[in-house]
Amino acid sequence: MQLETIIGLEIHTQLKTKSKMFCACSNAGEFAPPNTTICPICVGHPGTLPVPNRTAILWSVKAAKAINCRINPVSKFDRKHYFYPDLPKGYQISQYDQPIGVEGALEIDVNGEPMRVRIERLHLEEDAAKNFHKDGSTLVDFNRGGTPLMEIVTRPDMRTPAQAKIFLQELRRIMRHIGVSDADMEKGHLRCDANISMRPVGDETLYPKTEIKNINSFRSVERALTFEIERQTQLWEAGTPVDRLSTRGWNDDRGTTEEQRGKEEAADYRYFPDPDLPPINLREIEERVTLPELPQALRARFCAEYALSPDDALTLTEERAWVSFTEAVFAELYTWLESLPHGTVIPERQALGKLTGGWLTSKLLGKMGERGITLDELKITPENFAELMTQIATEQVGSTNAQKLLDLMLDSGADPSHLMEEHGLGQVRDTSLIEQAAARVIESNPDAVARYRAGKTEVIKFLIGMVMKETEGKADPRMVEELLKKKL
Repeated sequence: MQLETIIGLEIHTQLKTKSKMFCACSNAGEFAPPNTTICPICVGHPGTLPVPNRTAILWSVKAAKAINCRINPVSKFDRKHYFYPDLPKGYQISQYDQPIGVEGALEIDVNGEPMRVRIERLHLEEDAAKNFHKDGSTLVDFNRGGTPLMEIVTRPDMRTPAQAKIFLQELRRIMRHIGVSDADMEKGHLRCDANISMRPVGDETLYPKTEIKNINSFRSVERALTFEIERQTQLWEAGTPVDRLSTRGWNDDRGTTEEQRGKEEAADYRYFPDPDLPPINLREIEERVTLPELPQALRARFCAEYALSPDDALTLTEERAWVSFTEAVFAELYTWLESLPHGTVIPERQALGKLTGGWLTSKLLGKMGERGITLDELKITPENFAELMTQIATEQVGSTNAQKLLDLMLDSGADPSHLMEEHGLGQVRDTSLIEQAAARVIESNPDAVARYRAGKTEVIKFLIGMVMKETEGKADPRMVEELLKKKL
C-alpha cells in the first residue's frame, strides 16, 4: 500500500511586549526568580478584571498581515475551559470564532521549488504558567502565565517533515523581521505542535490526526515527524491504522513519540465569549499597521541588487541587524571602488557579489562564531570591511593574508590599510623576488618538477603553494603561476 502523509502545524509565538496580555506585570518573567512577576490577575484571584494589551493586538494584526491573512473587521475574546495546575482560573482567555486573521498563506522554497502553505487562522491568547515536575511533585511558576501568545494554525498542506521544518524557519524569519517576537524555539518563544495523519495515495479522506507536543527545535520537528511516519506506516501495514484523535509527546533523548492522552475537540473546551472583554474593532488598527520589507522580498532584492547567491542572501537576511550591516558594506564598497585611480582593474558585478557574500558569510560569520562574538560586539565597521573587500578585489592583498588581516581587525577594529602596512601583509609584485622564490622551490622539489614535465600539469598547484609559502602568502598567485610555467 502506498501511503501519503498529511501534516499541519499549530505554532504558538510569544510576543515580546513589555507587559503581559491582560495586566501590567512585566513580560520578562523568564529572566526573573519564579513567581515574582505576577499579580492577582495572573493567578486568577476572584474579582480581578483583565484589560487587553493594545500593543499585543496591534502586533498580532501586523503578524497576520505579514502572513497574508484577511483581518477580521471585529474580533473578540473567548473563554477556553480546561483544568490543569498551570491555569488557575480554570479557563484560558483565547479566541474561538472571531480570531485576528483568517485565510492566509505563506510561500516557502523547498529545494528550489516554490510551495504554498495555506494558513487557517491567527488568534491571540494568554499563555499558561509553567510546570516543573520533580520527585513526584509538580511546581508551578506563574511568571509566564498571561504572556501574550499568538497561535498560527496551518491547513494540512505539508507532506514531508522537511517542508514542515522549512515553513517554521520562514515563519521565524518573518516574526523577527517585523519585530514582534524573538521566535527562539530553544527558549520557548516559538512552540510547535505538529498534527500528522496518513492515508492511501488517491484517497481524499482526512483520517484521525495525532498531535505531537514538546517539540523545541527545528531538528526535533523533522525527527518527530519522521518517527511518527514510520510508526503510523507500520500500523497501516498491520491493518490497524490510527482510529482516534490523540496526543503524543516527543522524547528527544530517545528519539520517539510517546502516548499522552486523547485529543480534545472544540466542544470539550466549552467556549463562550468572555463577558469581561468587549469585542475589538480591528478596522482602524489594520489601517495603522505598516510592514517592513519581508524576508522573501529581501532575499530577492539582495540577489538582484548585490549579485549575491541565494544561499548567501538567505544567511544575510536571517536577522534584521545583518541586513543593515550588509547594505552598509555594499554602499561603502561601491564608494571605495569609485574612488580608485582610473584604469584599476575591478571585478565584474557578479564576481564582486560572490566575493563579498562569501567573505561575509563564510569568513566573517565563521570567525565570529568561533570567537562567540555577536554583531553587537563586532569591532569591524561596514566601512572597514568594505575597504578589506576593495583590497582583495583589486589584489592589493592575497587571500591568505586577507584572512590574517580579518583576524587582526576582529581583535582591534582597526583600519585594514594601517594593519596591512604595520604587519607587512600586502601583495608582493616584485618579479625578481618571486623568481628567486620560484627557483628555490623548483630546485628543492625535483620529483614534482619531473612529473609536471612528464605531462602531470596539475602539479603546478602544489608548486604555486610552495612559492606562496616561501613568500609568506604575499606573492601574487597569478604572477607566481606565470613565472613557474616559464621556468619549467
